[in-house]
Amino acid sequence: MKQPALRTALAAALFSVAASGAAKPLVVCTEASPEGFDVAQTTVGTTIDAAGYTVFDRLVDFSPGTTNIEPSLAERWEISDDGKQYTFHLRPGVKFQTTDYFKPSRTLNADDVLWSLQRQLDPRHPWHDKAPMGYGYFESMGLKDLIERIEKADDMTVVFHLRHAEAPFLRDLAMPFTSIYSAEYGDQLLKAGTPEKLNSQPIGTGPFILTRYTKDAQVRYKANPDYFKGKPPADPLVFAITVDANTRLQKLHANECQVALYPKPDDIKGLKADPALRVDELQALVVSYVAMNTQHAWLKDVRVRQAIQMAVDKPNLVNTLFGDGNAVPGTGPYPATVLGFNAAVKDLPYDPAKARALLKQAGVPEGTTLTVFTRNGGGVSNPNPGLSAQLLQADLAKVGLKLDIRVMEWGEMVKAAKLGQHDLLFYGWAGDNGDPDNFVTQNLSCDAAQSGENTARWCDKGFDALITQARAETEPAKRAALYEQAQVIFNEQQPWISLAYPKLFVALRKNVEGYHISPLTNNNFATTQVK
Repeated sequence: MKQPALRTALAAALFSVAASGAAKPLVVCTEASPEGFDVAQTTVGTTIDAAGYTVFDRLVDFSPGTTNIEPSLAERWEISDDGKQYTFHLRPGVKFQTTDYFKPSRTLNADDVLWSLQRQLDPRHPWHDKAPMGYGYFESMGLKDLIERIEKADDMTVVFHLRHAEAPFLRDLAMPFTSIYSAEYGDQLLKAGTPEKLNSQPIGTGPFILTRYTKDAQVRYKANPDYFKGKPPADPLVFAITVDANTRLQKLHANECQVALYPKPDDIKGLKADPALRVDELQALVVSYVAMNTQHAWLKDVRVRQAIQMAVDKPNLVNTLFGDGNAVPGTGPYPATVLGFNAAVKDLPYDPAKARALLKQAGVPEGTTLTVFTRNGGGVSNPNPGLSAQLLQADLAKVGLKLDIRVMEWGEMVKAAKLGQHDLLFYGWAGDNGDPDNFVTQNLSCDAAQSGENTARWCDKGFDALITQARAETEPAKRAALYEQAQVIFNEQQPWISLAYPKLFVALRKNVEGYHISPLTNNNFATTQVK
């Protein structure tokens, strides 16, 4: 009953803007609510889109639609010959956003960079413990051990000192968790005793200023008139939170939104037939998987994890979910387009009889129940979560296991998964920087198991040693060989069912210009407009 009222209110608001003669609004139908707007605390794509690519900027960034690094808040940088010192020269005159709750007294300087990174690095920083969700990326990527110190050389120069060379470090700094905040605003909030407002009333240098957020309804922004790259052409920008993929398409057809994220693969043919629409697509840096909680009873035993692998009819599941040609069945932690993919690693064969025998050998009683968490709305890594859970349930029933399906709102599922409350978990990962380290360290390292970002809670010392060595190796061929060895261990230990490497689809009205679909699956609307 609430949805029609929301549509009416949204349409009325947009009509008011258009009638006033202002720049044209852009409405994006998104698939889930953000957890908040303090992007340093999140690893979730919906929050990263809603904060990292609207409110904030970083020292460096990815060129639109690519994994190439370009200057951003730092206009240039130098890297020492030994790879352990990075010197960044800040862009002068960059303004922080002005709102009714914050009026900046100065432009961006080195103090803001130090505040933004030190609060994640230094336990003594006054803001370090003001993050209820923790610093997922920073902690699980081991940056607390990598960064020896960060120093202010002068007001416009910052130097990072690393304990050892780290091949993906520059790319890591382009990820949204390194976004630059206003130290002045942080001081204001701390003095007022309201640090929680950093997550609801964010201040950055980015292209859009947050003006309103209603959970499960919409996020609303106005264009930042002082943006250092120029005021964005869309004003306002509205994220219409629309969990159901069918409803997103209905809104797109009705021009209630001009961009609809992540349509289901079986809808693509019809979308392409509509003369008012277009579909952007590419082979994304995405893996869809089912994590098996290796700290829970039965799943600690590798034989049980192998049995579950062999019980799943993966070709049927992948084809049913994604359709013919829209995804490649998964065999490892990341797609073949990423450095070090091991093509020699093969899936265990689909073999329900052997799976049942392995379960018996491991002592698992017939009829044992496992819980699986899945989200309530589809996305690129799982276009139909309910159906995928039912297919898994049917496959496991054939080997004597029962599956208790628990459908959850995305944000709640992420929190529960981080606490390790699941047995099995339908999840997905989109590469943040094009580097293999982002897949394996973030999702499968021992540090990530401790922080909860590793949803399999799997810690293998041999695997960990290999990916740690690979991070410090700067020669691509040697790095690739190390990742190939690590994937052999992953395949033997089976902490995940690697389901698929899917294509990414975004549907748009044909009069939308300036949008760049990204292999990293982020969505940046700073240059997007409705003509």
